[in-house]
Amino acid sequence: MRVVGLRLEPGQTVPEHRNAIPVALIVTGGRLQFDDGTQSGEVGAGEMLLINPGERHRYHADVATSAYLVFAGLPGVRGRTWTVRRKS
Repeated sequence: MRVVGLRLEPGQTVPEHRNAIPVALIVTGGRLQFDDGTQSGEVGAGEMLLINPGERHRYHADVATSAYLVFAGLPGVRGRTWTVRRKS
């Protein structure tokens, strides 16, 4: 597992890209616009976005935004898609 901090200034964009392993993006301040080509939306402070391996996506910040990216796997190891289980 690897954790990376991300800070975007208002108007800043992370261009479209893909990751080889699953990523959880946790917004800690501001809000982030995301687009994966089929869906788009907004993730605000305290919310999380799950990105499966190989999914194309990009981010944009309208306001100053901070987040953590949690890379859940190792490069070169076959990634599995995220599954979210609810407690019964």
